[in-house]
Amino acid sequence: MAGLWDDPLALDLRQTTFVVLDLETTGGAPDGGGITEIGAVKVRGGEQIGKLATLINPGVPIPPFVTVLTGITTAMVAPAPPIEEVLPSLLEFLQGAVLVAHNAPYDTGFLKAACAAHGYTWPAPKVLCTAQLARRVLQRDEVPNRKLGTLAWYFKTHPPTHRAFDDALATVDVLHALIGRLGSLGVSSLGDALAYLKPVTPTQRAKRHLGEGLPQAPGVYIFRAHDGRPLYVGKSVNIATRVKTYFGSGEKRARISEMLAASVKVDAIECAHSLEAEVRELRLIAAHAPPYNRRSKYPERVHWIKLTQEAYPRLSLVREPGTDPESCLGPFPGRRIAQAAIDAVLEALPLRQCTTKLSAKKESASCALAEIGRCPAPCLLRISTSDYESTLAGPVRQAFRGDPDPVVQPLLARMAKLSGDQRFEEATRLRNRMAAFVRAAMRMQRLSALTGISELVAAKRTAKGGWDISIIRHGRLAAAAFAPPGVHPRRTLNEVWPTAETVLPPAPGHPTPCATAEETERIIDWLELPETRLVETSAGWASPARGAIRLRSMLTQFGMSEGRGSVLTE
Repeated sequence: MAGLWDDPLALDLRQTTFVVLDLETTGGAPDGGGITEIGAVKVRGGEQIGKLATLINPGVPIPPFVTVLTGITTAMVAPAPPIEEVLPSLLEFLQGAVLVAHNAPYDTGFLKAACAAHGYTWPAPKVLCTAQLARRVLQRDEVPNRKLGTLAWYFKTHPPTHRAFDDALATVDVLHALIGRLGSLGVSSLGDALAYLKPVTPTQRAKRHLGEGLPQAPGVYIFRAHDGRPLYVGKSVNIATRVKTYFGSGEKRARISEMLAASVKVDAIECAHSLEAEVRELRLIAAHAPPYNRRSKYPERVHWIKLTQEAYPRLSLVREPGTDPESCLGPFPGRRIAQAAIDAVLEALPLRQCTTKLSAKKESASCALAEIGRCPAPCLLRISTSDYESTLAGPVRQAFRGDPDPVVQPLLARMAKLSGDQRFEEATRLRNRMAAFVRAAMRMQRLSALTGISELVAAKRTAKGGWDISIIRHGRLAAAAFAPPGVHPRRTLNEVWPTAETVLPPAPGHPTPCATAEETERIIDWLELPETRLVETSAGWASPARGAIRLRSMLTQFGMSEGRGSVLTE
């Protein structure tokens, strides 16, 4: 969805939620048990916002040396709950947070083993180890070692006591002190911090200066070669933070390493908000086809299914919908998926498949399909043009633009029969063809609903209180603006409206005349966010009452998402 695409690693450390955790155990290797106490503190922005502390019954006697170290005895943990009863609360406490621990691999090892032993899924949170962080931040002449007690003494913080909650509190203080040291090193985001802990390649280290001086704002960034050619285009809600991640150890893609080696400059284009950044990225990729971008490079390479304008129409695979978009379905990004949708229609409605131009008055040579009853044989004039239109061509147009039942219902019946005959592979192939058709119809009806509106203005409330404003004309982003807190959004809208791009109206019924399908889909995703409000529109925004969108649940039932990432890919 629009607005949700940015990397969570770009979040500022001051806005990141941490769960600082410590465990006491019986010792030994993680085997699903052995935990005697859990202490956890949830913090954000330097403030404590939650805590969890409990003894755990490990189910075995506590060794004497552990009792001497921690003070926890077997009698103390006897009435305590076992780990399997505490895990649900702990996993819920960890949700949406970064896990922090001193010597984190030890604590996470015990928790992972406990989850595996008792049937819980480990949520795999981002993990920050304060011991590892201290080894990178502090010099040997500052502290002799990186033990929690030594760091607590050095930073003059809450002392650890070998009890879980006390040690978690001590780790919180150490974490905050280390974050303060990171700030002086230019490390401000979670991604920066995680990358700082790991080694980087010589190329990344040599090109790190390219990320300096970029704006801390939403927008698009462009890596350029020595001759100015765009090598890679990306987007972010924070350009500076995102570009820094390319020079960190978290970036492992071979093609990006090659791109960094060829880059000599990074340009930034600030945008009003995230939607404008998404749209500008798409337009720049389409305009320049950067060699290191893989997606969205050739939006013109699409296919359409078209019902031909003949006495007896047939389905044809074309590059452009032509002058009769009402009889088209698309756009498809690849020929294979378009052909699957054609096969679905032909399975449900026996349109003629021959490419011969037929006369409504004179017979022509017949084909094998007519002989086996898979075609109404218009070539032999066995069906009139009016009957062909009412029983075949008309239902196809209806399925394209309105209710898809003329195609879907026969296919569902056929699938049920095949399944009943235990011909499951054939039923699966038919299901996949039907899904290709339903997805395409859903996509086109969704696009057409917006592209028919000459102007729509929407605004989305931001987390900090301002408003992201978009002016959309015929499915194309014509202008974008940000109204900061304290400024009435109507005033901002009035200022930006005269500068909005003029977008000429499309041919009636054309779903993507003024922008690429992907741009219009990104806009629709943004408009459908719960926090987005429609300010004004020149016409109603609606989809057909019995349109393809109502079959969304059927796709889900079949295990086939209709989301942008999986709808129409080769």
